[in-house]
Amino acid sequence: MQTVDQIFTRYEAIRHRLPKANSAPATQEIGSLLEMADQADVFVFDAFGVLNVGETPIPGASSRLDQLRGRGCQIRILSNAASYDHDRAVIKFQKLGMNVEPKEIITSRDAAIGQITPGLWGCIAAPSDDLNDIPVDVLRLDEDISDYDQVSGFLFLSTEVWTNAHQALLEKSLQNNPRPVVIANADLAAPREDGFSLEPGHFGHLMADHDSNDIRFFGKPFPSVYKLLETSLSGIVPERIVMCGDTLHTDIAGAAAQGWRTVLVTRDGMFSGYDALAFCQRAGIFPDWHLSRI
Repeated sequence: MQTVDQIFTRYEAIRHRLPKANSAPATQEIGSLLEMADQADVFVFDAFGVLNVGETPIPGASSRLDQLRGRGCQIRILSNAASYDHDRAVIKFQKLGMNVEPKEIITSRDAAIGQITPGLWGCIAAPSDDLNDIPVDVLRLDEDISDYDQVSGFLFLSTEVWTNAHQALLEKSLQNNPRPVVIANADLAAPREDGFSLEPGHFGHLMADHDSNDIRFFGKPFPSVYKLLETSLSGIVPERIVMCGDTLHTDIAGAAAQGWRTVLVTRDGMFSGYDALAFCQRAGIFPDWHLSRI
């Protein structure tokens, strides 16, 4: 999947596995979030395509967060990035020039590791990931099939060094001995400076296509990560939470399924250079609002 249309088509093909939500009947264009800030108590932001593209901050994003805080709105960053632990996530956004506190960041990794059961888990992780936050015994997987065969489950955190050959080893081991596979990043792809990267969700859905595998997805659009975020809030009704994201099937549909309101951000993420509203029509998924940048 190298193009927006290919990624969109794949999301449509797996839509039966995604949470169902009643879409807004139409979408309203706004110039900035300040125009509707009085309708929100909490703004929740996707990262890639909304606050940053890869390691590059999007102009104006940091100042907008500060402006919204100044208006009394709480801020949360809800990211499907699972390649690094919570502390490194905080450091990453601080290096991007964003004034964030640890409680303001919720990741799909947080949601996934909260559901890991005792045992020896095979980890698919970036080489730089020390895995210190994983609360069970772990075995980093590479090219030795015996490692795949001895673990009680699989935790898929990153595709940084994952190849089709690795995927074949995983699928072979699962065929011989089915076990749970926890996909800690449900995205199919993510926008980078030079195109799209395949993410763990892509490989997870390839396995789920076979129907016989116990594949467990964490992160947007699946509900556990939204529920985890809501536990960090107090006394906020869902309709006063606004999700700002760049993808229809994850950010927008997932938040709508929780009763949150939604903003599609179009300039820098999934639909950069495309008519985002045409994709809304094709999917029948309409955010409450849409804008170029936050």
